[in-house]
Amino acid sequence: MYKRVLLKISGEALAAGKGFGIDAVFVSRVAAEIVELSTKGCQVGVVVGGGNFFRGVAEQAIHMDRVAADHMGMLSTVINAIAMQDAIEKLGIQCRVMSAIEMHEVAEPYIRRRAIRHLEKGRVVIFGAGTGNPYFSTDTAAALRAMEIRADVLLKATSVDGIYTADPKKDPDATRFETVTYMQIIQQNLRVMDTSAVSLCNDNKMPMIIFSMREQGNIVRVGCGETLGTLVTS
Repeated sequence: MYKRVLLKISGEALAAGKGFGIDAVFVSRVAAEIVELSTKGCQVGVVVGGGNFFRGVAEQAIHMDRVAADHMGMLSTVINAIAMQDAIEKLGIQCRVMSAIEMHEVAEPYIRRRAIRHLEKGRVVIFGAGTGNPYFSTDTAAALRAMEIRADVLLKATSVDGIYTADPKKDPDATRFETVTYMQIIQQNLRVMDTSAVSLCNDNKMPMIIFSMREQGNIVRVGCGETLGTLVTS
């Protein structure tokens, strides 16, 4: 079992196929898995996206100033973080939302040492508002927070069970990688996450596991060290 992990969940996943908003049943299921992993002794940090509400690079933002659009996307992640916090605390585990944009009434400001202290006390910590800066995705925020809290591994929960040579939904001959390097992701343009996040993980030797969150229990299994999905290394 890993001692400390950073779990990245996309905002679109929280909509559970509905495209917009939050699917309360799905959020509760994910929260239950996070709580189970936490009660087993693993310290869990979480970064949530905001694509189920707003994305700075989405079509609805095409005529907006990019900085303004990205700030709206960051606020969307805080909405998701609060929803996840509520679901986790209903299951009896303390949870803290820490925001890169200060909003004291709804979340703690992100302070690295305080975040680590929360984790050491067995609390789940959800990091909202990305990095607090425009032009950076929540994938980059997840990579950054994983290194700041000294996580053992970055876990990226997706709708597919790993990294494939091509889109498995379009190419029936696509094969899944058991392991892959960050340089291979860049060279082969595998589109797992944005290049900034890949480079950050590669430069700092942060291992990452891409796995499917569609199967119930996968978050617990991968957090406990079971081999799932694709392992990415430097």
